[in-house]
Amino acid sequence: MPSDGSKKTLKSTVKQVVPDSVLQARAERKAKRRETQNPLQILLLTNRDSDNVGDQVIEACDIALIKTIMTNLGIEDYDIHSHAGSIVTREYMETRDKALLERPKKLIEAADVVIFGGAPVFNYRYQLFSRRTAITLRLAKQAETPVIFSAVGVEGYDEDNKKCQRLKEALNFDVVQQITTRDNFEALQKFKERESLRIDKVADPAVFTPQVLAPALEVAAEREKEKAKQTEESDKKKVGVFILRSAGFKDNGIDLPRDDAATFWNDLVEELECQGYDYELLTSGHFGDEAYLDYLQRDYNWDPLRCVFNVNSPDVLVSKIASYDAIISCRLHPSIIAFSLGVPSIGIVWNDKVTSFYETIGYDDRLVTVDGTSVEQAVKRLGEAIEQGVDKDEDYLYSVYGSLFAAVKDLVCPDSSAQPYGFQELLEHIPSQPPTSPEELDEKLERKFRRAYKQYNEIIGKRIRLKAERDDLREENERLRQQLGTNTASEE
Repeated sequence: MPSDGSKKTLKSTVKQVVPDSVLQARAERKAKRRETQNPLQILLLTNRDSDNVGDQVIEACDIALIKTIMTNLGIEDYDIHSHAGSIVTREYMETRDKALLERPKKLIEAADVVIFGGAPVFNYRYQLFSRRTAITLRLAKQAETPVIFSAVGVEGYDEDNKKCQRLKEALNFDVVQQITTRDNFEALQKFKERESLRIDKVADPAVFTPQVLAPALEVAAEREKEKAKQTEESDKKKVGVFILRSAGFKDNGIDLPRDDAATFWNDLVEELECQGYDYELLTSGHFGDEAYLDYLQRDYNWDPLRCVFNVNSPDVLVSKIASYDAIISCRLHPSIIAFSLGVPSIGIVWNDKVTSFYETIGYDDRLVTVDGTSVEQAVKRLGEAIEQGVDKDEDYLYSVYGSLFAAVKDLVCPDSSAQPYGFQELLEHIPSQPPTSPEELDEKLERKFRRAYKQYNEIIGKRIRLKAERDDLREENERLRQQLGTNTASEE
């Protein structure tokens, strides 16, 4: 991390070569902005509409970093248009109706730069992310709109997977200026074919949670003080245990079906009690996680007062994590947020990105595998982590800002003499986000409920189809029985 304000050097030492077509399109946009006096247009694509609140924290931190870069570059006239990475809709993916591409096409054409921020946009194994990303990049190529990927998740690389290879082709379009990942840099290197494409491994933007969500944390701290006055002081360490949806392990190649996962979680809770910990059981908001928590609470008769539902905003998530002495989590972003807040965490491995994060921050000894670590060992490591605390490397924290600054500067004002803020300057300038408003919370809840309703309706539809098939089979069976009886009588 450059404390003197000098620019951080990316792992790739390749000089950025911007294609002539992109340079021309950039010059035309700049000229048009001057003529119309329009602000610089930044299209930010994240997983903001996910009810996994960690993704909402990413969006907040991405917006704060972009605002800081604009201040750093002396640019006052700009607009950030934050949208879900799924601007290419599921409906289009299913129907290929070209009319459904009009909206994403207009958004991209109107933008001076597209930034994919911190989302798992490479995922191709059992999600639609990679296909949507490839189509979005084709639209950007048609519009000659430059694209930056900042701190995205990279699931892995598979030479024989067609979806992976289609994504690789799109990532090497000339409009893609830079790709940085928070985790699998080795896989990212395999995606790269174009020599001028810059790549790097950086921190997740959520490492700036304490600064960006400072107002929510201040409110939570005051609330905890008032609560402490009304309750007896306890010397027990309090642990937040984040539950993962029932199919989470199986979907990622780990042989731990729902019932076995339930046994694991229940054994973990019993061991925490045995070792004298106070604890809460919660999720980071994903409705599948919450549904499984509800199942576990009912099936194992867990104390409902220890089960926290309705984590539906960044404010609630970060405030909860800040209130614990440590956390145990499968989901990645509770661990990243805990790290940013100085709260020790134990990561339960269900996906390679969890392993990568803990190895990157130097705490791979705080990883737990469900098929190789007993709950006794997991809780022992928890105690050791609480004793050791959390150390943060400023170079690592800074990396996401330094790399994004370099890419934006090269695209927006390549002739500027501005140098990136040093780490302390960055902390001083990065803006905080106000607490979630009632209107914003209503919007988040509506998205979450409608997603749950959609799944419910799909289940009901499946039940209706299965019932119809059952009735048809019964009728066919009865017809065959009658036919058999008729044939038997004829033979007699």
